[in-house]
Amino acid sequence: MDTVPRTADDLIYRNATAADAEAVVALVQSAYQGDSSGAGWTTVADILDGQRTDQQGVLEAIESPGSRLLAVERDGALVACCQLERQGDAAHFGMFAVRPGAQGAGLGRKVLAEAERTARESWGAREMRMTVITVREELIAWYERRGYRRTGEVSPFPYGDERFGVPRRPGLAFELLVKPLAA
Repeated sequence: MDTVPRTADDLIYRNATAADAEAVVALVQSAYQGDSSGAGWTTVADILDGQRTDQQGVLEAIESPGSRLLAVERDGALVACCQLERQGDAAHFGMFAVRPGAQGAGLGRKVLAEAERTARESWGAREMRMTVITVREELIAWYERRGYRRTGEVSPFPYGDERFGVPRRPGLAFELLVKPLAA
């Protein structure tokens, strides 16, 4: 997979390194949980407590074969990230975070498009896959507007595994969303 940073618009896309792990953890946590997450619309603070990721999880995403953690910078600051994981002729999209103050201005759409381009061009991926907590209807609708479709394939939330957060209610589940990637 290419390691040369790519510049598009006012953003720099590059592979994250181990030196980025602490900043990535802080970004992901700020986007999903904690006090700052309320400034954006991606917060899960109403359904999950605990930490969204940790340094070990981020390092695994950076260092694992078939995985890439995309770091997105603007003016020298980390403003977004996402993980891509190769799964045969598909790629799994996850650990997507946009700085709360930058949400709602099109940055997430740009990062998602770059992730799709990267998976298609670097790995020949023909499909992008992701899982989303089913109660996140607004987020699922956002992905549907970008060409993802709900599959109806649902898996239970891993209650008891705090790497995914501490649920504040019963009945949480993930649904698989998919999008074909044009050649």
